[in-house]
Formats: sequence, structure tokens, C-alpha cells
Amino acid sequence: MKKKLLALVMTVAMAAGILTGCGDTQDAQTSVPEESKTTEETVAQETPVLEGKLTVWCWDPAFNINAVNTAADIYKKDHPNFELEVVEISQSDIYQKLATATAAGNTEEVLPDIILFDDALVAQAASSFQGVLMDLTDVGIDFSSFAEAKVACSVVDGRNYGIPFDSGAAIAAYRTDILADAGYTIDDFTDITWSEWIEKAVVVKEKTGKSLLNGLGAYNQFSVMLKSCGGGYFDEAGNLNIANNEKIQKISQIYLEMLDKGVFQEEIGWDTYIGNINNGNVAGAMNGCWIMSSIQMAEDQSGLWEITNIPSVDGVEGATNYSSQGGSTWTITSACKNVDLAVDFFNSTFAGSTELYDEILPTVAIATWIPAGNSDTYKQPVAYFSDQPIYSMIVDYTAKVPSSVISAYDSSSRNAVCTAITNAAYSGKDIIEELKKAEETVSFEMEQ
Repeated sequence: MKKKLLALVMTVAMAAGILTGCGDTQDAQTSVPEESKTTEETVAQETPVLEGKLTVWCWDPAFNINAVNTAADIYKKDHPNFELEVVEISQSDIYQKLATATAAGNTEEVLPDIILFDDALVAQAASSFQGVLMDLTDVGIDFSSFAEAKVACSVVDGRNYGIPFDSGAAIAAYRTDILADAGYTIDDFTDITWSEWIEKAVVVKEKTGKSLLNGLGAYNQFSVMLKSCGGGYFDEAGNLNIANNEKIQKISQIYLEMLDKGVFQEEIGWDTYIGNINNGNVAGAMNGCWIMSSIQMAEDQSGLWEITNIPSVDGVEGATNYSSQGGSTWTITSACKNVDLAVDFFNSTFAGSTELYDEILPTVAIATWIPAGNSDTYKQPVAYFSDQPIYSMIVDYTAKVPSSVISAYDSSSRNAVCTAITNAAYSGKDIIEELKKAEETVSFEMEQ
């Protein structure tokens, strides 16, 4: 068990490095019987306002911490004796503390009430640290009001262990001035397949000298493509399925073709990745919607960008033009001493408040809680992206992302597949044979 926990912590550390409305009833004329009024007042008096303190572990002061503190401020309006204590801690350190506390058997003393996880890791945490995260399936949270694929990130064996937070819905963002130089508009890249995308990307390269996309190796791009067709590394029965996986084979071949034709540029680090986007050395960006904040760092390019959906994978079952990359999920731990308070806090904020999502939208914290997309704030045009209503567009994209099978070994599987692609791209190895080796690598890890 300790070996497995150590292996999982190392895997997570690697992954971390890559990476409300209410109606106005004032004018109502309908009279209410005095008896009914008395009953309602009695119920209100007998229903105590929840109070107390909750502690949270999460990271990123400008994004996640800002969001949960904003949620606390909203909750305090009706719960004046509520207190929230936020401890800033990285995702990899969270996993390390979980592993240490689980091995020592003192999770009740060490853990906070609430922990934030990256979407790619929450199911892994629920599986690896059994009993540490609360089963939230029947606590009264309406999971049907969230995007289906987002909810699936925190489901293990049919039970739900998380409350969805921000969207990682994938977008394709393009410099429209560069597309115009090649004779294209954003419409030419909407609702297309990857084979069509490559054909047009070659034209852009020939006429402008610019690759259409770049990225940090295959890691993010492969994940976006695989999720777009509901693909995963395990089958429905939970069996490892890499070597003979049609979707993985097809996407690997598409990615290698993109490299071969020079339409996708691999970068050696985050600064170079973002720098080449901001400097106009590439004509677009494809990633989770959070990439928009980095795109907008180039203030002089306002009005030169537009977004659309991503290409679909040719010839595979379940292919769509929608995917996700990144995003995070809140969890309640078994150490929580006031579960009713924690559940009510989430039901009143992240699972029930358009006010919250409106307030945190400037940080590009886009909701996966579907009702938030109906807010007027989400429908406003954004000048930087040529006055597109990008936020409501992304909520729509989020709702269309297909679900896929998620496993505790997804991170290990993704690393192994990306190594296989790298070997095929730069060492002349056969991709099919390399995928067989990738499956053997993951299988060996699972047996330890």
C-alpha cells in the first residue's frame, strides 16, 4: 500500500508540473391566509441558521482562493456567524499530505473540511485514499444542474465525491488577421474534423510562415483530442486498454502528422509556449478555456482574436467538437465535523448562485453549473475576442463535452502514451509498437 501511495504521489507531482437569481414578489396581489402565514413563520423560527467554521485547502490566490472567499462573502449575508479559513497549498503538496496522513492513520486530525482537486486527480484521490473523501451522492446536491462530463470527473463506482467548480472546456482561439492572410475566417475552422484542420493549417503555414498551434509536447493536446471522443485508457469494465485502443492509435497518428507537416509547434516550457502565442509566432491556441487569460496578456491584439470549437477526430465512434482540459472540483473530507454546514455552503454558492459566478467571471473562472450561463453577465460581448459572447459560448461547449471512463491510473497512462508519441516522433519508432510498450509500463505499475 505504501509503495502504491508513493507512486501515486510522484505521478501527481509530475502532472502538477505540466500543468443565483431570485424573483421579485413585491407586486404580487394574491392574499395569503393568516393560518398559512403563521405556519410559515413558525417553520422559519424553528429552522436554525447554520453557523460555524469551515477550513479549505486550495491553491492560486487570484483564482481558486478568490473564488471560495467570494463564495464565503455571499454565504455570510444570510449566515453572519459563518467563518471560512483558507490554507494556500499546492496540488502536489495536498497529495503528499493525504498520503502521509493515510499511512499514519491520522486523517481526522490532519485534514481540513474541504479540499480542491484538479479534475484529472479527484477520482484518483477517491480511489487511492478510500474513506477520506465523503460520498456526496445523497446529500442533497443537484448534480444534474452541472455539465455531465464535469460531474463524471468525480464519480467512482457510481458514487459522487465532488462538487464541480470551474470549466476546463477546450477552445480553439485564432488570430483572425493571420487567418485572413491565408484566405480564411473563423467559420472555416468551426465544426470541422482534424483532417480538414490539417489541410487548412498547411495553407496557413505556406502563406504566412506560421504554425497554427503550439503546445508543451503531446501532453495537453493529446488529452484534449482523446476527451473529445469520450476516449480513455480503460474500458467500461475497468481493464487497461492502450495498445489496441482505436481512438488512442488514431489520435497518436494525427498528432504525428501535425508535427511532420509543421502545423503544430512543440515548446520546451511554459514561458516559450505563451510567448510564441503573444508574439504572433503562431496563429492560434487550443487548450482549456483558462488559456484566454494568457492570450489577453498581449493587449495590442484586442479585437484580433476569435474562438470556436475544436476539430473532431475522424472516423472514430463518439467523436465530437467539444472537450476539456483542466478545471477543478471541490470535495468534503471525512474529517469535516459540520457536514450540514459544508453541504449548505456549496448548495448556496457553487451549486446555486449566479451572483457568485458573475462576480468571479473577470478571473476567467467560468461555471460548469449550467444555470450560470443564462446570466446577462455571461451574455455580454467581449471586445478582446471581437465582441463574441465568449462566456456563454463556453458554457454551451461545457455542456456538450462527452463523458469518458476515468481511472486512478489515468495520469500514469497519459505519461506513458506521450512517451510513446515522443519516441515515434523523434526516434523513428513505430507508434503501434510504442503503444504496446506504454501499456506494459502502466500494467507493471498497477501490479506493484
